[in-house]
Amino acid sequence: MDTASAPGTGTDTGTAPETGTEPGLQYPFHRPSAVQTPPVYEELRGKCPVAHVRLPSGDEGYVVSRYDDVRTVLADGRFSRAAMLAEGAPRLTAAPPMAGSLFTMDPPEHTRLRKLVSREFTARRVQNLRPRIQELTDGLLDEMEKLSGPVDLNPVFAFPLPVMVICELLGVPFEDRGRFRAWSDAFVSLTSHTPEEVLEQRMAMVQYLGELVQRKREEPTDDLMGALVSVHDEDGGRLSEHELITMGITLLVAGHETTVSMIGTCVLTLLRHPEHLAALRENPGTIDHVVEELLRINPIGDGGPFRITLEDVELGGTTIPRGSGVIASVCSANQDADRFGESADSFDPSRPSASAHLAFGHGAHFCLGAALARAELQIAISSLIRRFPTLRLADEVGNLTMTSGMMVHALSSLPVTW
Repeated sequence: MDTASAPGTGTDTGTAPETGTEPGLQYPFHRPSAVQTPPVYEELRGKCPVAHVRLPSGDEGYVVSRYDDVRTVLADGRFSRAAMLAEGAPRLTAAPPMAGSLFTMDPPEHTRLRKLVSREFTARRVQNLRPRIQELTDGLLDEMEKLSGPVDLNPVFAFPLPVMVICELLGVPFEDRGRFRAWSDAFVSLTSHTPEEVLEQRMAMVQYLGELVQRKREEPTDDLMGALVSVHDEDGGRLSEHELITMGITLLVAGHETTVSMIGTCVLTLLRHPEHLAALRENPGTIDHVVEELLRINPIGDGGPFRITLEDVELGGTTIPRGSGVIASVCSANQDADRFGESADSFDPSRPSASAHLAFGHGAHFCLGAALARAELQIAISSLIRRFPTLRLADEVGNLTMTSGMMVHALSSLPVTW
């Protein structure tokens, strides 16, 4: 496992540190296996809900672990994204954050850019996309059916489906998926890439999107990137050239990276709970609620959401100083028993509170693509288990591993058979 995922420094016990001291924990926290969240979160919620930590960059920061406090960090304007760009601000990773991105903006700039694309991700727009998502899903399952198991579900299904969807929506050639997959991995790196590698991959992605924008100027298209090019060219004050390109990068990365990982981890969760999988097969109409519980119990990743405090903030009995880096741990919040009841760390599709999860964030920065991600997960999972009624793991759970050093958790492989 990557050194950034090792237990705490000093005594190396992984126990909750005292606030106001040198950081007692190295973030991200140790995961005992691919199917377990870091056990230290439960202790932090009970004893140290705002924990002083050492970030992957080497800077100091705080991890907030209780549900209510995480919601506060996500929605309170005193916790800023834009301040990540300030000189001397603590960094989550050694590589500097990318200016001009929705990920490094606060309202009103964030609101202005978000409005330009939000109509493409409304529930009604996504509902209209569902037949096409189903068509793409069926095509991939047709090809998978021709194979003899076991197969790794990642390259044959979990990866290509979200990539196909976002490529069609944006107007990005699917055949370039190998290139922007490498760029995306660098974009979500905690420690898996050096700062130099991250910047090199970013520049390659900027060049690629710049060339794509130029092609769409010369030959206009009716996809989302084509529409953004028109907005820029007809009214440059609404969208600068830099914002146009970084918007494309943001949508391309965010539009597939997390959904790819969630398809894999959600399928694994169902395969590990055959009783719940059988219930879903018998009652396919419950897929919406099952997906909400899967989103709650399967953490999308480490590394955020990350914010910088604009003033001293009292939270969870601790005063976080102005200019501090703060991680709002959605992973921990989604397993907080005070919000989700007893056995909040267990998968229970009947849990009535599942939809209160924070997998898509909260407040002004609530995930723009939440409706699209839900639709993809619902269609992918229901279609997969319908097409392959005897689908099962082809390896021991203990042999499965997660990619390391990344903000987004993904299974290194998911071998299945039927």
